[in-house]
Amino acid sequence: MSKSLKDNLSSRYFEAANKLNSKDSRRRIIAYVESYDDVFFWRSVLSRFENNRRYFEVMLPSREFKLERGKKAVLMNLLSKKVGENMIACVDADYDFLIQGRTLASKEIVSNPYIFHTYAYAIENLQCFGPSLHDVCVAVTLNDHVIFDMNEFLRQYSIAIFPLFVWSIWYYRTPDYKDFSITDFCRVIEIGNFVMENAGEILARVRHKVGQKIKQLQQKNPNAKESYLQLKQELKDLGVTPDTTYLYIQGHQLFDKVVVPMMKKVCDRLVREREREIQKQSMHSTQYRNEMSCYTKSIEDLTGVLKRNVGYMRSNPFLHIVSDLQKFLNRKEETQEGKNCSALNGGQQAYSAGQRLG
Repeated sequence: MSKSLKDNLSSRYFEAANKLNSKDSRRRIIAYVESYDDVFFWRSVLSRFENNRRYFEVMLPSREFKLERGKKAVLMNLLSKKVGENMIACVDADYDFLIQGRTLASKEIVSNPYIFHTYAYAIENLQCFGPSLHDVCVAVTLNDHVIFDMNEFLRQYSIAIFPLFVWSIWYYRTPDYKDFSITDFCRVIEIGNFVMENAGEILARVRHKVGQKIKQLQQKNPNAKESYLQLKQELKDLGVTPDTTYLYIQGHQLFDKVVVPMMKKVCDRLVREREREIQKQSMHSTQYRNEMSCYTKSIEDLTGVLKRNVGYMRSNPFLHIVSDLQKFLNRKEETQEGKNCSALNGGQQAYSAGQRLG
């Protein structure tokens, strides 16, 4: 083997080795999250910002702060210690974003540059992003037939509950929030047993319950009209539209009691449809058994696929998260450039002084 070829191979070897070790030379930014389910979500957000200068490590606060989980553990333990340019907190917004600084936790979430939040109530809301639900059904059932407009159902559901949602935030911003708690709100907006053929009746029932509750709240708060309308406009300015209210209600309520029951009915129907196709197209019993076995093994678990759904990347809350992170990283880079310039100027001044002394 010639010397030039050996040198070339050696160079490639060290280049490859350096690439393997490059993570050690990049700056690590720790991102603390609330729970195990949040790790994948925030990894999907943060990975787009990784490059040859920085990388993120998403972790729970349990590594340093015992076995604590949840927003309170993240905020209370980290804010008083060392969140900053190399350590950030990533949390669910809950109602804290919408109440705009009425509590200590809300103040930190809306103003601290090292805390990033979902804008939507929680990651579950974003996983249930309406325009992405058909894709989830296809991933689960391997059947691309549209048999029910889930996005439209969520839109109509959102329009139905929006007026009462404003009341929920109105109460949550006052000391009397227990008089109409989030639990009370969720109880009113429950859809009950979901049946595709009765979707219109379900929505009508929700609208009726919402209307009855609004009458009660109006009677109890006869002087609240002006503040209610002002809050309604403020919420719209914050991104809560009548069409997208479902993104801002309690996450588990949406995921467990609205979207999953709806999608299960849709997916079950799609699976049965596919099974009938296999039965109809099979030439003999052996082919039928083989095709059914293959299809059954390919079907995915709905809840698992929904929790890994990244269709929310098209949603406005997600775009806000990305924008906030970009601003954070831009500030960080500008600060670093300023430090580098200061160091360079200091070195040049020292060199000039040395030349004069010489």
